[in-house]
Amino acid sequence: MSETSDNFVRVRGARDHNLKNVNVDVPRNSLVVFTGISGSGKSSLAFGTLYAEAQRRYFESVSPYARRLIDQIAVPDVDSIEGLPPAVALQQQRGAASTRSSVGSITTISNLLRMLYSRVGDYPQGQALLYAEDFSPNTPQGACPNCHGLGHVYDVSEAAMVPDDSLTIRDRAIAAWPPAWHGQNLRDILVTLGYDIDIPWRKLSKKDRDWILYTDEQPTVPVYAGFTPAETRRALRRKMEPSYQGTFTGVRKYVLQTFRTTQSPLMKKRAARFMSAALCPVCHGKRLKRAALSVTFAGCDIAAISHLPMRELAIRLAGAVVQGRGRSAWPPEQRLAAERIIAGIDDRIATLRHLGLDYLSLERIAPTLSPGELQRLRLGTQIRSNLFGVVYVLDEPSAGLHPSDTEALLIALRQLKESGNSLFVIEHDLDVMRRAEWIVDVGPGAGAYGGEVLYSGPLAGLREVRESLTSHYVFADAQPISREPRTARGWLHLHQITRNNLRAVDVAFPLGVLTAVTGVSGAGKSSLVSSALIDLLADRIVSHKAVVQEEAADVPALSAAQSTQGRLGDGAELVQRVVAVDQRPIGRTPRSNLATYTGFFDEVRRLFAMTGAAKARRYSASRFSFNVQGGRCETCEGEGFVSVELLFMPSVYAPCPVCHGTRFNEATLKVQFHGKNIAEVLALSVDEACGFFAEHAAIYRPLKLLQGIGLGYLRLGQPATELSGGEAQRVKLATELQRMPRGATLYVIDEPTIGLHPADVDKLMIQLEAFVDAGNTVIVAEHEMRVAARADWIIDLGPGAGDAGGRIVAEGTPQSVAANPASKTAAYLAPLLGFV
Repeated sequence: MSETSDNFVRVRGARDHNLKNVNVDVPRNSLVVFTGISGSGKSSLAFGTLYAEAQRRYFESVSPYARRLIDQIAVPDVDSIEGLPPAVALQQQRGAASTRSSVGSITTISNLLRMLYSRVGDYPQGQALLYAEDFSPNTPQGACPNCHGLGHVYDVSEAAMVPDDSLTIRDRAIAAWPPAWHGQNLRDILVTLGYDIDIPWRKLSKKDRDWILYTDEQPTVPVYAGFTPAETRRALRRKMEPSYQGTFTGVRKYVLQTFRTTQSPLMKKRAARFMSAALCPVCHGKRLKRAALSVTFAGCDIAAISHLPMRELAIRLAGAVVQGRGRSAWPPEQRLAAERIIAGIDDRIATLRHLGLDYLSLERIAPTLSPGELQRLRLGTQIRSNLFGVVYVLDEPSAGLHPSDTEALLIALRQLKESGNSLFVIEHDLDVMRRAEWIVDVGPGAGAYGGEVLYSGPLAGLREVRESLTSHYVFADAQPISREPRTARGWLHLHQITRNNLRAVDVAFPLGVLTAVTGVSGAGKSSLVSSALIDLLADRIVSHKAVVQEEAADVPALSAAQSTQGRLGDGAELVQRVVAVDQRPIGRTPRSNLATYTGFFDEVRRLFAMTGAAKARRYSASRFSFNVQGGRCETCEGEGFVSVELLFMPSVYAPCPVCHGTRFNEATLKVQFHGKNIAEVLALSVDEACGFFAEHAAIYRPLKLLQGIGLGYLRLGQPATELSGGEAQRVKLATELQRMPRGATLYVIDEPTIGLHPADVDKLMIQLEAFVDAGNTVIVAEHEMRVAARADWIIDLGPGAGDAGGRIVAEGTPQSVAANPASKTAAYLAPLLGFV
């Protein structure tokens, strides 16, 4: 490989985030892998510097008016970059995707399918021709008028609004009403309106119950706060001056209105608890208007054919071309149109088949896809684009992939490279690293301890870099994992589980041990562990009024289409608490941070309030919060920065000119604890804070847990929005370790190693072992074979993905699964256990 300027991208003086004035040369037209432990600065170099600069240069060529319409990322902090081609980013998308986004829309196959139905579909006699837009549930022309293209309708039942009908309204029988003053206000209004709020709900007449729950009327009446019903009646007769005029809102109207309009995530989550979703009675979940559903092709309407796995869809469409239109022969021009459209669909499906994704259906909505599936779908679209001379920047493309699926991914990446493109890949997978043509290793540590390029060159040279943790794992001599599995203290049985591709599965999970649920991508691991198991246990535990920590979604579950069928068997009584730990963000705004989420910030603020300076000024603990008035800077309202809109250029976020980014006002910052003000404490890293708060156990203990799980580099005030999915998940684990009870808790963790360097995986395993050693049960859905090899029990699903999976192909100790020829996992597990 010639090291001429024509073949290299040359970066000089990169300082984005934690990068320390980095200089690095990276070859073009090659597979370049950026490695390093989590938080070392890989993403800052690949995305924050290289991709951001490529995007900035492209936007410089776009008209100023067009730039105003584009969401631009920040300009990188770098001296110069030479030889940089145009770039395309394929990042992991975590968090809530739109339910209107689907596999079909991401891959554009749905567009072709709509054209097919519009042009050559079998129409009922006398029906007018429909346009392609008429077959889309996301357009006013095509959407079902009843559910507006969602396929389901939300409602609120009496049982949900009033769970205990033996209570009186005064005793809060109406659970869906708001707590505190607002709820009392509504009860007082009912008194004025003449309703008896002191008899059990069930004794009210049906007419009265229905009006209170379902009325759309909003009468405004006088309210006499603190009066008894008798006193209220007398006051009304005497026309006394009321405390105020109150407006009534029916319970159902209140819940739906709150869910629709509130800006508070907590209020939205609370409203969602009282809502249920049912299939739309007009379109029966198909999302389209009746005219569109009356058109068929290959004997199916467009909704039905979109629910087929793509591999089956390709077969069905190919057969339709041979058989013809149905009732009558195709005219030549329609046959030609059908052949060309179907060829385009088949071409796209073939690309996705090579990426192992043809088990998905076009109607599979984006929120149900893993980050790895989403990224591979977008990768498949790029392969078909036939671009030349582009840099593709990919964020962990192997995330969520079984080792057997990684080979297909590498073939796809090689195909992109051979088309004349460059690949800059952030990756933790050792197999992908070993296939790289060039390695850029960033470190040596994370956060402030990273940000340096330890090595840039062909893989072999990394062996000589002693300070590289990556080198230790890539070139480590294979040492068989040998440990005696723990003995289960009982078994949790699930019977006849049906969910997604799981069909009447019987399974038993050992309790008191670490279980890994493995299998190829799409085999049904998440359906079994994160959906079915959680659903059934939550129902049973809620009914027994035990403690459950829920990471609930902000929308009601679809009771009909996405429900779990099956039942719990023996062993459920041995589980007292269920904790699900996923990779969803721990906060939606920068106001949520590491210190607030883990809870120790309350203790930090209490310590500041106890100082002599705070007592002299009569400051309470709330004075040291940037979320409330009093202590925060009012210019930026505690944000620490202000946004400067530059119209056709990216918005600039500058430190607040008053507080200079500290988030607090000057008076608050004058109070110090051990020589530091509150802003300086929030700027400490977890590692630094461990020493600073060593004498304060309530703060030191959670800090030590964060440090032990590999997050010592994070700042106490690090906004939640800056954390990766893997970091957010480990913060949740550390928070859970603080309150860890002794036994009887079941922890369900979905792919905890996504986003983790092998060194961080080892740290994670120490924490998972701690959960089990305390007498708890841990179940992980996992692709990382080093985690599976160290588990006590493995349940392997498969043998394939989608409809070809959903069955248990092997279960037992790691050694027994590794020896099972029916398991695709066995071939990758065996070498780690010393099997030949």
